Amino acid sequence: MSILVVNERYDFNSLKELLDVTDGNLASHLKALEKEQYITVHKSFLGRKPNTNYAASEQGKLAFKQHLDALEQIIKQQK
Repeated sequence: MSILVVNERYDFNSLKELLDVTDGNLASHLKALEKEQYITVHKSFLGRKPNTNYAASEQGKLAFKQHLDALEQIIKQQK
């Protein structure tokens, strides 16, 4: 999710390469994020090849920020 928050869009193959995960693993995580409406999916063709891009939705960006805030609170409590 952090990749999508700091980038406008990211395609499937670039995400897979960056995260060093399998197609199936990445697809299942992206499907879960899409189900929660944390990401949007944009399907198109580059020439004859299908290309799927993902972007963080406003809801996803907010949820990610809340997650980071919660982690920060946990860290502060440990000090």
